[in-house]
Amino acid sequence: MIDPQDDLPLEIDVRGVKKLLDDGTDFFFLDCREPTEHAIAKLDSAVLIPMGEIPARLAELEPVRDQRIVVHCHHGGRSMQVTQWLQQQGFPKVQNMEGGIDTWSCEIDSSVARY
Repeated sequence: MIDPQDDLPLEIDVRGVKKLLDDGTDFFFLDCREPTEHAIAKLDSAVLIPMGEIPARLAELEPVRDQRIVVHCHHGGRSMQVTQWLQQQGFPKVQNMEGGIDTWSCEIDSSVARY
């Protein structure tokens, strides 16, 4: 039988991520923004590893290599680059959170600061 997660779309919208969180789905939520951005606005369930540090810190992601990974940034551009790079490194279930934390603030939780 084929694992339905093996054929994930490249992007997931913020409502889809909210549903994963609400349902208690086991996934790794990666924030690839800079610490200064993280200080302004963050999603508590996401782990911060800035985009520029990911290659050097790849070993930290090895334990979740085969899990679903959702990557987010400010608007979705950097996280898309990280998503594609992780896929090139053999991570099979990586998705970009479309629109980033800014869209999260607009559509899901307005208490998350916009910047």
